[in-house]
Amino acid sequence: MAIVTPLKTAAEQQLVQQYADSKAELPGGPAVRKLREDAFAGFEAKGLPHRRLESWRYTDLRTLLREARPLADGVAVTAAVKARLDELKLEGLRLVLVDGVFAPELSTLNAIPEGVSVQSLAEALVSAREDLTRILAGPSVGNDDMGLALNTALMRDGVFVAIADGVELEQPIVIVSLASGEEERAVFHRSVVLAGQGAKGSIIEVSEAAGTAAQQINGAIVFETADESEIQHVRLVTRQQGATVEVQSLLATVGAHAKFDSFALVANAGTVRQQHFIRFAGEHSEIGLRGVNLINKTQHSDVTLIVDHEVPHGISRELFKTIAGGESTGVFQGKVIVRPHAQKTDGGMKSNALLLNDGATMFNKPELEIFADDVVCGHGATVAQIDGEQLFYLMARGLPRPQAEALVLQAFAGEAVEFVADENVRELVMAEVESWLKAREAASEVSTV
Repeated sequence: MAIVTPLKTAAEQQLVQQYADSKAELPGGPAVRKLREDAFAGFEAKGLPHRRLESWRYTDLRTLLREARPLADGVAVTAAVKARLDELKLEGLRLVLVDGVFAPELSTLNAIPEGVSVQSLAEALVSAREDLTRILAGPSVGNDDMGLALNTALMRDGVFVAIADGVELEQPIVIVSLASGEEERAVFHRSVVLAGQGAKGSIIEVSEAAGTAAQQINGAIVFETADESEIQHVRLVTRQQGATVEVQSLLATVGAHAKFDSFALVANAGTVRQQHFIRFAGEHSEIGLRGVNLINKTQHSDVTLIVDHEVPHGISRELFKTIAGGESTGVFQGKVIVRPHAQKTDGGMKSNALLLNDGATMFNKPELEIFADDVVCGHGATVAQIDGEQLFYLMARGLPRPQAEALVLQAFAGEAVEFVADENVRELVMAEVESWLKAREAASEVSTV
């Protein structure tokens, strides 16, 4: 029998060499090193994800990454980094990553609430926790993803946050990840949030570029929430350089009688792939995944998710809104799995997109895999243009067309934004949406002059 050995691209060859050169200095004890080695062995066998893989069909990472940039290996506290941190209007405990490395000097560690512990992921990786590799691995539905495997192999740092039983956070924990570089780099980071029984709070992630160079970013965050906990996660991916390629993975394991909500905004970014691997680990829990993608020019935003109902009496809701202009591309791939014994599951998944011109593209691929018979599950996907009747109504009352369009689009996005429970964070998200719409409105007015 002939053995077929796939040819490696230049980027894949460079990643193999980078791992070989850096694995000795990457943090972690024997169990973590084994986790890294197994992950990279899988990557080395399969290579970068490409369009022939169904889950990566619309985001060909092998084509996007022609060359692997050098690994970022230190904190560059530039004037631009400090300036951007000063501009962020987010209250609460701020934990800062610069080029994927935890920067305690930029973080507000004096504001750690009682019942919350914080350490760098690098410190946690060398700890003696027996459950560390299980936590890092996350739900099994993400095991075959090579984007995540690459993160597992090369993750250098991040933050490790533990919220004790019964703690209710008065203000959010904000994880700010800034790319500082004036040179192109590859950034690999992972953060972990453990929420104890009955814990309640908000975790906000901000991913931005403080430098002028495009980056290759592979980030992940792992949530493990205990019974009766209520956790909300908000991610803002904004202000990235146009040539930046970013993969962000969310892994969550949710206990019984718990609630977990995640919302993500993508605006003014380059190529972004958000992937969610979510597992119901306890009965009578609710999980909500929602987001807004604002894309223009040649930008690309991919939302891919797998929600695994392993136990009965679970409720899941997914709602994603995409506004696409220029020659941009939006992607939504959602899969809800209902295991044979997960009776009384209630699942609803929806993707809505508005295309602003003929050059924009949207791919929708919702799926249900149901192996139980006593469930209520459904999905829907729509792709349309702005409603002409709504525009006519507003323009008939004296609004110029660009302003009328902005109001319609704001209402369209707002349907998903309303699920952000924290009022201050919701206002921040809407401000980002309005800023994007105003920039588009201004560009439309200029083009009609």
